[in-house]
Amino acid sequence: RPKDWPKITKKVYGSAGFWTWPVHDILSSTPHRVSVSNSAHAVSVLRECAKLRPEDPTVPLLAAKVCIGPLHWLEEGERFAKMVIDLGEDAGELLAKGYLALGLTYSLQATDATLKSTQDDLHRKALQTLERAHQLAPEDHQIILYLSLQLALVRQICDAIEHLQEAVKLCKDHMNSLHLLALLFSAQKNYQPALDVINMALSEYPETFSLLFTKVKLELVHKGPEEALVTCRHMLHLWQTLYSVSQHSDSEKASSVTEVPPVKKHNSMYLTLPDAHDNDSGSQRASSMAASRLEQAMSEVTMHSTTLRQGPMQLWTTLEQIWLQAAELFMEQQHLKEAGFCIQEAASLFPTSHTVLYMRGRLAEMNGSLEEAKQLYDEALTVNPNGVEIMNCLGLLLNRLGRKSLAQKVLQDAVRVQSTSHKAWNSLGEVLHAQGKNEAAVECFLAALDLESSSPVVPFTVIPREL
Repeated sequence: RPKDWPKITKKVYGSAGFWTWPVHDILSSTPHRVSVSNSAHAVSVLRECAKLRPEDPTVPLLAAKVCIGPLHWLEEGERFAKMVIDLGEDAGELLAKGYLALGLTYSLQATDATLKSTQDDLHRKALQTLERAHQLAPEDHQIILYLSLQLALVRQICDAIEHLQEAVKLCKDHMNSLHLLALLFSAQKNYQPALDVINMALSEYPETFSLLFTKVKLELVHKGPEEALVTCRHMLHLWQTLYSVSQHSDSEKASSVTEVPPVKKHNSMYLTLPDAHDNDSGSQRASSMAASRLEQAMSEVTMHSTTLRQGPMQLWTTLEQIWLQAAELFMEQQHLKEAGFCIQEAASLFPTSHTVLYMRGRLAEMNGSLEEAKQLYDEALTVNPNGVEIMNCLGLLLNRLGRKSLAQKVLQDAVRVQSTSHKAWNSLGEVLHAQGKNEAAVECFLAALDLESSSPVVPFTVIPREL
């Protein structure tokens, strides 16, 4: 825990302030405020300290924490975790945490791997290592959570739920445990219980966007896009509230540093989703007004984008995700104009984002502009070469354009990158069937059915894996 770092660093480094300050500064910071350079500096300091105090498990464990978290240096994190484990019983109660750290590095490496054989091997090692951690500390709710998550990643859903119930008993209001439980229920297609759990978590953590995004997906599959859009509007309002608080806080800090009277900021940015109306029912004027309101919102965001985009980048990527999620919901309703407004709003924030390019491609495809859609999917893949959803849409589009061999290759790449994507397997089956390769197509369809039966509404990897 951050409040414990001062005691730990004092124990490790004694009174040598030169050694203490960079590590304490990093480990007591919130993740979104930790820069890569500062984290790398902390690891360098800890590496040297591990040489000075090789018998102390705290040093490599803290280094593993930074490597796994802000830096994503997984092989380096693996080495630090093994240093803790190599101490054996001398590591005391931290031995279990050493196995936890090692299990997390294996699990994260499995997610990053592109070869299925490598993924399977790393998932197996992660599960074995986390089970060992659980044996050493059977009542550590964090270890149980990550053991459950690893079971979920290899689609052992029932075992994952059984273990996770232990974690929830030990820590009833732990956010990530509740979030994972909701995803596990959704994998079993128990959508109402999943929504109940998400709402329970939101009652404790009402400003957590990851929970709200999962709620939107659950509402989409269980209740339909209209109800999901209500949650999207709430998210937009919440984002604006948090943004205003962030701006006010930054303004106070600036004025206190410079000792000048605070300048009143122009906070007129107004964000709203359009209201979709059926033009055939005589509501063209209302639809036009909704479009006008959104265009006003977009012009204000564009006008202020260079001056107002301050604070953590995560704040702005979250806003992009909200707009794109709204666009997807409008697409579900075939309200393409409203979807276009939302995508344009996201593009005003990050025009070359692979998610923006992908959604622009989907919209172009729905509008019948197939060549434009292909170009946008290609651009999105250039930015994110392992984007399975992009590959899936591109493969199906190539099939529509009659380029079946290339479509097959793209979709084979998709299932290679993410072997648990039921959509990619199903799409590959469609392409193979179109080529008359019926036996191979059936195998793909069966794989898709099997995977879909255990697929959550959002990937299990949305649960952060960190010490």
